[in-house]
Amino acid sequence: MGKAARAEATGEKQDGAKAGVRSGAVAPAIGTKTFRSGMSRLGAAVTVLTTDGPAGRFGMTATAVTSVTDTPPTLLVCINRDNFSHDRFRDNGVLCVNVLADRHRALSETFAGRGKDSDSRFATAEWERIATGAPVLADAVVAFDTRIVEATEVGTHSVFFCEVEDMRFTGTAESLIYFDRTFHPIAPRGTWPGKPDDGKA
Repeated sequence: MGKAARAEATGEKQDGAKAGVRSGAVAPAIGTKTFRSGMSRLGAAVTVLTTDGPAGRFGMTATAVTSVTDTPPTLLVCINRDNFSHDRFRDNGVLCVNVLADRHRALSETFAGRGKDSDSRFATAEWERIATGAPVLADAVVAFDTRIVEATEVGTHSVFFCEVEDMRFTGTAESLIYFDRTFHPIAPRGTWPGKPDDGKA
């Protein structure tokens, strides 16, 4: 069989390119539902983002938080511009990332819902203030008190770059993860609250 005929029969490109891929071709766009389904398999820490200032005190549950650099310590936080709290975070210019544990599951649902006003949401937990004035959850696993130093818009969201001005830890090394559209508690093996570490691997 000749080279051209063999290529036609097998789908091979005569120039050695991978079958079915044309040079310079643009891959079809991924649909929103497909992308969200894929992202549901990327586990992420559950946080409550809080702010306070001239625009008022507000908060929301979020998982779109990640580290950017440790010099200076900076986080990246993504917020949908349609979210009611979005403009408050932007206008106040400060933001605290409160990392949650399994004991905060109800709190995460409170700040994710739409039914309660801001004061009612904050009334469900104890809050402190350290550097920026943003509310800090008193028993957060860790809280990153930050100031927004840069913002950019990508698609439906604003991407905030937040420089950490102070941090607050509690003694529990545990977390609450959102994975496959549900919550999952995690902790170092043998160190669940109330359970001693028996030293077993």
